[in-house]
Amino acid sequence: MKQDSAQKPVVLITGASAGIGEAIARRFAAGGFRIVAVARRQDRLDQLAKSLSATTEVVTLAMDVTATDAPQRAVDLAIKSFGRLDCLVNNAGSGRWAPVHETDDGMLNEVIEISLKAPFRFARVALGVMKADASIISVGSVFGTLGGLNGGIYCAVKAGLVGLTQTLAAQYGATGIRANLVAPGVIKTDMTRDFWDAPAFQRINQEMTPFNRDGTVEDVANTIHFLASKEGSYINGQTIALDGGWSTTKYLSYDALVCERVVAS
Repeated sequence: MKQDSAQKPVVLITGASAGIGEAIARRFAAGGFRIVAVARRQDRLDQLAKSLSATTEVVTLAMDVTATDAPQRAVDLAIKSFGRLDCLVNNAGSGRWAPVHETDDGMLNEVIEISLKAPFRFARVALGVMKADASIISVGSVFGTLGGLNGGIYCAVKAGLVGLTQTLAAQYGATGIRANLVAPGVIKTDMTRDFWDAPAFQRINQEMTPFNRDGTVEDVANTIHFLASKEGSYINGQTIALDGGWSTTKYLSYDALVCERVVAS
């Protein structure tokens, strides 16, 4: 029996037009969700909506997630367009790294605004319209569960998302609204592509990951969709590391173990 369109669930995704966000949108579309896609670039949003038009209904909103009215406008668009909101995916984030002593107030405020304050504010507004069986899923980082060299405010804010997720789960779980966090390791996207093959990057990531391949944007999207689905409906308040075992082992590749250390003279 064909599902009535009004009964199809609705997901609001921030940072939806590229990278992990685009993969999330495609996975939710394949899973039968209607989509509210939020990002800064209208041209990329238009491309996404066009590519998914044969699969599902997509409405778009081009704006910065840090704008004061962004959460309310996005949620209002979901309700006006589809009459419901079943899942919020806080995906938009800042990837800026620097040690604490090199972090000025401009960088400090930027990362907090994009990666912590915006998810908090989007969740706050979404909670006003969500009903039982809805969920809030944020995209964090394994560097929010353990510190990283030069991580500075990036690691601090990602740790803040862990706390936000846990308090949302505690506060609203009894009403049937769940909250979870997906914490990827380093995933190849436009944000990481430029330094992906750098020796230092390879050492700290590939050579310390006990798995035989890199993580992909599809891995992240599949995990988030599972958490939003009926099959994941008893998972609440969790941070799921999606890193091939990087954060839970002290693995070092064989090549790294047997290589000779070069001592500078």
